Amino acid sequence: MSFTDKAKSKAQEMSGMAKERIGDVTDNERLRAEGASEQSTARARQAGEHAKQAGRDVKDAFNK
Repeated sequence: MSFTDKAKSKAQEMSGMAKERIGDVTDNERLRAEGASEQSTARARQAGEHAKQAGRDVKDAFNK
């Protein structure tokens, strides 16, 4: 995962947190749900990239 992808994913996660908190404060269920969804998407993308990197690390360990 490139630095740019990591930054985009983190920005999406932070945006989702902000939306969710604003939804809590304003009692706006749609905004709260949208924020939670954005956070989940960003975290899933990060987890997928971590799994790919772990696979690469294992592959590299066997090639040494």
